[in-house]
Amino acid sequence: MLLVLDVNETLLDVSALDSLISDVVGMPGDIARRIWFDRMIRSSMAITAAGGYVAFGALAAAALRDVAGERGGEVSMAQIERLAEGIRTLPAHPDVAPGLRRLRADGHRVVTLTNSVLEVAEAQLRSSGLIDLVDAVYSADEAQRLKPAGEPYRLVLEREHADHAMLVAAHDWDVTGAALAGLDTAFLGREGRMPFSAIAEPTYVARDLLELADLLAAN
Repeated sequence: MLLVLDVNETLLDVSALDSLISDVVGMPGDIARRIWFDRMIRSSMAITAAGGYVAFGALAAAALRDVAGERGGEVSMAQIERLAEGIRTLPAHPDVAPGLRRLRADGHRVVTLTNSVLEVAEAQLRSSGLIDLVDAVYSADEAQRLKPAGEPYRLVLEREHADHAMLVAAHDWDVTGAALAGLDTAFLGREGRMPFSAIAEPTYVARDLLELADLLAAN
């Protein structure tokens, strides 16, 4: 099976940015990071729904300025550069490397699809030691549309010459977009998250990649 894996939060641990964002925003790190990430995603969805496109890195910087500004703070260029470097060097979740090895050993083709531009995605996978554990790297930037719009998912199917695939992600909005684009889906419950209850359930729900590998092997 062709497995299409999201990167940020799904494979890589974004909590590594907690202290950096906390210093900028002036609130506890995990709270600041979640507010920043949610602002970034909300902005990307609004722009995408309106038919526009802004590179994900620009949205990350803008979201940090917005969240800091709401608390009366300003963000320097040096802080933006540290955020960019932090994103490029995020560590993998502990289950990811063994999970990817298991999935590939079980015969699945494993590719990644992220909203980050391709150069950043490749840098992330090299830094985290995952680049040799995936078969291909794709970016929504190549479609000039951010997930959960359908174009990025369809781009992967076209590039892979595949009629079918499964999207694996830790985000309910990503799973929703993939399902509406015709893919099967697997939701990873990072940080205790649950998928949307307003739509059809994901094909699989697992705690991490190793549990997902077990579920796929059993079916």
